[in-house]
Amino acid sequence: MSAHPPATDALVVIDVGTSGARASAFDVTGPPLLEVRRSYPTALPAEGWAEQDARHWRAAALSALGALVRSLGRGKVHAIALTGQCPSVVPVDHRGTPLRPGIIYRDNRATAEAAWMRTRFGDRKLHQLTGHVPAAFHVAAKILWIRAHEPAVFAAARRFLQPTEYVGLALTGNTMTDWSMAAATALLDLRARRWATDLLAGLDLDEALLPSICPSWGVTGQLRPGLARRLGLPADVPVVAGAGDSIACAIGAGVTDPGPVSEMAGSSSCFNSVIVEPLEDQDVTHYPSVVAGQGYVTEVGINTTGEALDWLAQLLYTGSARQPRRADYARMERAAAAVPPGAGGLLFAPVLGDGERDDPGLRGAATGLSLRHDRGAWARATMEGVAFGVRARLETLGRASVPATELRVSGGGAGMAVWNQIKADVTGIPVVHVTGDSTAAGTAMLAGLGAGVYHDPAEAIAAGYQPAGQADPDPGNSQLYAEMYERYKVLTGSPVVRPDSAGG
Repeated sequence: MSAHPPATDALVVIDVGTSGARASAFDVTGPPLLEVRRSYPTALPAEGWAEQDARHWRAAALSALGALVRSLGRGKVHAIALTGQCPSVVPVDHRGTPLRPGIIYRDNRATAEAAWMRTRFGDRKLHQLTGHVPAAFHVAAKILWIRAHEPAVFAAARRFLQPTEYVGLALTGNTMTDWSMAAATALLDLRARRWATDLLAGLDLDEALLPSICPSWGVTGQLRPGLARRLGLPADVPVVAGAGDSIACAIGAGVTDPGPVSEMAGSSSCFNSVIVEPLEDQDVTHYPSVVAGQGYVTEVGINTTGEALDWLAQLLYTGSARQPRRADYARMERAAAAVPPGAGGLLFAPVLGDGERDDPGLRGAATGLSLRHDRGAWARATMEGVAFGVRARLETLGRASVPATELRVSGGGAGMAVWNQIKADVTGIPVVHVTGDSTAAGTAMLAGLGAGVYHDPAEAIAAGYQPAGQADPDPGNSQLYAEMYERYKVLTGSPVVRPDSAGG
């Protein structure tokens, strides 16, 4: 955290993420000012399970916000907006107290409940209604799992809240959410932008268990007076709903028209593009746009991308003595850059989260390992393995919509130049490094729209979108990576297109 001169007009963002909560401040003219982070752990109590203590979401968010506001000095905070991981959920009682640990997005325990939903209503009908085909990934399945396996918890629950909604309750006393977070439940009527009442009735779920819905730039309330006094802020500071992290990231990356694709490269990666009308392809999920007048935002994702590098750094560079530091990642990047493309034949599918969001049974795998391979080869193979997963997701988006014209990468992984070049070489399209944190920047744009700082989304994006360089594909690597990509698909059980059966 660095000091900044006082008396700055700011927009503040709270990001309730996977590894911790962050509070960020942006000047109303666009540039980032400050950021404060507070970490919290993830518990893995069983294979395929992933939980977090929801009290940590609140404590970390409020601690980061308090430290940020103190560092801002006398500057005016125009609005506070929320973003964060999704779909993750915690049941709370009538006092807003969590009744069990939060079940986060990469938890895959609710496969049977998701399958039951699909059998009962049909994949096509559910996808047309909600923009999603239910999976263990979604909030709906997680709620049904709690009802089936923890009936006392379900009976005591008064709301099921996602992390941003839980923190929003702490800020304002209101339980509200935006269109994008609501869509992540797989219970939203995508086109009507309201809870799908017939679906809820068919699941025997009461709509009162879910928060009220507003646009992503909508004001959900003002700071509770006691909290405002503690923070040293006026009680009339508006709190804006914001959006799910990947959806906010797409706005921060300036993705408002078909063609460019946003990659939120954090612990996981989400890929988002803009379409006019929802697609029929059931492998693509959909969210209402967070920009007024825009159509829909598509999404596909990978559960462990940046987290795969975190795991590798912990395993190979730090041991169990400490968490990886920036210098460890720099060493890893240098080692990967020194290894030629192809990692000496080592191919790694870094599916390390006990399943993938579209395949809960998938696990990580490696092939071609030899005594020749060192830490640098593993680092490069990990980056290449993620890049092959990126290519697969872009192909999914492109087969039902327009092909991707460029990949705009932001977040922690975006700062590795060698990784951006690998992604460009593997996908065959330019990779644009978006400086800073596009998720926070996009959420700040929504805060500014909600507070009237910006008149329209174009003005907000002009202030906040900051591209910082581009990696162009190297044609010399295209054949090698095309062959390795076919091997990657075999390793992950994906369909393989043989050269003699390809169209054209």
